[in-house]
Amino acid sequence: MGQSVFFYGTYVLCLCLGLLCVLFVSCWSSQWRGGFAWDGSALQFNWHPVLMVSGLVVLYGNAVVVYRLPFTWKQRKRTWKLVHAGLMLLALFLSILGLCAVFDFHRSFNIPDLYSLHSWVGICTVVVFAFQWVLGLAGFLFPYSPLWFRSTLKPVHIWIGKAVLILSLTSSISGINEKLFLTLNGDTAEPYNSLPVEAKFANFLGILIVAFGLVVFGILSKKKWQRPETDNESVHLLLNEEGT
Repeated sequence: MGQSVFFYGTYVLCLCLGLLCVLFVSCWSSQWRGGFAWDGSALQFNWHPVLMVSGLVVLYGNAVVVYRLPFTWKQRKRTWKLVHAGLMLLALFLSILGLCAVFDFHRSFNIPDLYSLHSWVGICTVVVFAFQWVLGLAGFLFPYSPLWFRSTLKPVHIWIGKAVLILSLTSSISGINEKLFLTLNGDTAEPYNSLPVEAKFANFLGILIVAFGLVVFGILSKKKWQRPETDNESVHLLLNEEGT
């Protein structure tokens, strides 16, 4: 009972931090950067941080902990595999849409693509994420995937999943910093190092993203919160070990 209460308290904290991340990045783009459009202007760029933080960080982070929810443990795992895969696909879609927003903006203003460290980390994150999703689909949702492949893939799938989350946090933080340097030091009277209100607000957004990531990793690291293996899953593993 105590473990369950502690988990749900942590999970609610995770949800609240994720919601705050989305609210802060949306407010930053609308309040200080002028709002949103899809016309190749600077307003189109504003979709980029909103979509990347919403998809690649918040939605992705919640998708990786969906198996930890205790009320799902007595239900069919395949159902929650589909939920997990669906949330991941939505996160991937939002991420790709976020990339389209920034590439269109660059094309309209003749700005080179993929020249900064932030862009390199970001594009690698999305590519690895897409590869991870396809690999997971082939290994865990295709009905005729061999058991030896599933058991071999599982630890790799978990490791890549954590790596993508680390990369998404890194690219988000570096993107916030890059945007502040480019805008506050380029077209405003108040430079970044004077810490205007926008800089403080965006810096705090970065802190929220880090806090969200730490809570997600905290949930993932606690073994007592892992989904217990069902008898059917144990039989599958046993058959696999006997066949090797």
